[in-house]
Amino acid sequence: MSNTIEHKKKSAENINWDLSDLYASNEDPQLAKDKESVLEEADAFAQKYRGKISELSAGEFKSMLDEYENILDTSGKIGSFAYLQWSTDTSNTDYGKLVAETNELSSEVSQKLVFLDVEWLKISDEAAQKLIESPKLEKYKHYLESSRRYKDHVLEEGQEKIMSAKSVTGRSAWVRFFDETLGAAKFELDGEELSEQEVLSKLHESDRDLRTRAHASLTKKFKELSRPLTFVFNTVLADKSTNDKLRKYDSWIDSRNLANQTDRETVDALIKSVTGKYDLVQRYYKLKRDLLDLDEMKDYDRYAPMLKNEATIDWSSAQEMVLDSYTKFHPKMGEITKEFFDKSWIDAAIKPGKRGGAYSASTVPSVHPYVFMNFDGKIRDVQTLAHELGHGVHQYLSRQQGVLQSSTPLTTAETASVFGEMLVFQKLMKELDDPKEKLALLVGKIDDTIATVFRQISMNRFEHAIHTARREEGELTTERFSELWMEQQKALYGDSVTLTEEYGIWWSYIPHFLHTPGYVYAYAFGELLVLALYEEFSQRPDGFADKYMELLSAGGSEWPEDLVAKMGLDITQPDFWNKGLASFERMVEAAEEMAKVVR
Repeated sequence: MSNTIEHKKKSAENINWDLSDLYASNEDPQLAKDKESVLEEADAFAQKYRGKISELSAGEFKSMLDEYENILDTSGKIGSFAYLQWSTDTSNTDYGKLVAETNELSSEVSQKLVFLDVEWLKISDEAAQKLIESPKLEKYKHYLESSRRYKDHVLEEGQEKIMSAKSVTGRSAWVRFFDETLGAAKFELDGEELSEQEVLSKLHESDRDLRTRAHASLTKKFKELSRPLTFVFNTVLADKSTNDKLRKYDSWIDSRNLANQTDRETVDALIKSVTGKYDLVQRYYKLKRDLLDLDEMKDYDRYAPMLKNEATIDWSSAQEMVLDSYTKFHPKMGEITKEFFDKSWIDAAIKPGKRGGAYSASTVPSVHPYVFMNFDGKIRDVQTLAHELGHGVHQYLSRQQGVLQSSTPLTTAETASVFGEMLVFQKLMKELDDPKEKLALLVGKIDDTIATVFRQISMNRFEHAIHTARREEGELTTERFSELWMEQQKALYGDSVTLTEEYGIWWSYIPHFLHTPGYVYAYAFGELLVLALYEEFSQRPDGFADKYMELLSAGGSEWPEDLVAKMGLDITQPDFWNKGLASFERMVEAAEEMAKVVR
């Protein structure tokens, strides 16, 4: 009983967000009103502008985009509320019903507005450039410029309407099914039925027997669900293949690169740099095996803490760590972060039906972001909190750019989140005196960096393999997915980690492959960019924080390489990634030196 009471004191069981800045509930009259008005506004917009885009003056074009943003803001607000509410309890049928309704509403609005993109991209390059360069459209310059890159991939208006309508009962439906299946799944562990997130957290415990049992529990359930999960993966992969063919994309990754405002050459350079340094991962895990005093390092040992009794951190302490780190870096960052805590913009409680993982939802510029996580009192949860609040600060600041330019490409979207983690990590390192505790913290940071850089690139290689195989071989079996998964995992870990046969099914629970195909390389992009940025901050701190806040405030209103260039870095250079990888190698070297002292 005392253990339960102690856990409740340290947990975030009462940290639930207040979504009333979006809507009070499903029954909120304003929600019903907005659902009706957004369709009326979309109809009026189409009646006013359809067939006339090429005839608009720069001033008229700006007025049109202002109206367009207002419609998107209302539609986005409805969709954000539905998804955020459902995330906290995927088993709630009323919440699920609203998600379905808002997906259908969003599709209907999209169908009414799709003419804008189609007509804009049909305008000649010469006429488009005159509008882009017009002072009256300066506010929307980057949006207009970047959207032209889709010229060869947008279909006719009628076809675009069909694509939007079918997505509701196609890919979106299967992704929701995947989330609800894993959200409702119960994992048996030591006589208890736990959520996926609760059992996954056991892999970070110091008790190896517990990690082994947690690994077995997860594997058992993933195998039980393998048939529907394999079907979902096959269906989503086939859906993407069809869309790519219709839109004339040469590769499965091309649409993601366009959305990320990058190109295949830059991404290939990143992948080549990271895979070329897999030996660092293997070198580190051999060190960690010795530190843990293991004869053999298995896949369920990778995240084991170095200290036997890792301290549990209560929510208020975690809050203080993040607030203090952010405030010391820049007062404005601290002020914004404090709002998330004070105004209940965070949902951190672990509860039945809640989906796993963590995210920061930007929602819409007229409201503010919300942070979602599952806080279990571990040091990694503090880092997750710092990570998501980094996103939150970024999204909060970039709202000023409006709906069309507030969101950043995924390649730079991870910058603020990973930088926030680094601030908290450096604060903790400075405050620790015990060499063992410092080494344990460093080991945890290296674990996280491997997960963010190297593991994500290995998952990108897995994605490449499954998209390619699905297109060349047809429907894939569970065993084929597992074979492709293990090939990439073995390439990453070499002989430093023994991958159990059971680990072959562990591709099946990762949502990024379905939610946002091609997403994962952005984590590596962001982490290595931040390691280079932090190096710059350490060497030239004067004025850095102000420039950094300006970068966040710019959102997606400039090309990523131009934004980063203002910080003194050039991400277009093929060897840029080596800066971050060199920083990671220094971490491994530091751990090796510290290990000599504590052994």
